[in-house]
Amino acid sequence: MTHRNALLLVEDNPDDQELTLLAFEQSRITNEVVVAHDGVEALDYLFGTGMYADRDLSVMPALILLDLQLPRINGLEVLQRLRADKRTKLLPVVILTTSNEQQDLINSYSLGCNSYIRKPVDFQQFMTAVQQLGVYWLILNELPPI
Repeated sequence: MTHRNALLLVEDNPDDQELTLLAFEQSRITNEVVVAHDGVEALDYLFGTGMYADRDLSVMPALILLDLQLPRINGLEVLQRLRADKRTKLLPVVILTTSNEQQDLINSYSLGCNSYIRKPVDFQQFMTAVQQLGVYWLILNELPPI
């Protein structure tokens, strides 16, 4: 089994990217964070295509934080493609979204997300939520073998 400690943040909003990275830094979570700005870039990273064609595919992220409202390919389609491929179907995926739509919640779990978190609007609540999910998923959680 290959050592996995990177985190893939799939987020198109620069402010949310910055806040998420700051929350991890303040939590002293030192995992490498790879940022994909849309669904296509996320899939390219995970499957070693496009600008990531030379990436070592034996090293997969320990966690994927996936927004639903993404340009080019939305988060639900990204999740569907991940779960359909044997190389990525067991990767932990946490949906981190502003969506209040119950159907998004249902669809996310139906497609195999591991957790669904609505981004708090309040700055401190957002920071706390991201810190807690980082501690749980990157420190306490035991990863499946890939």
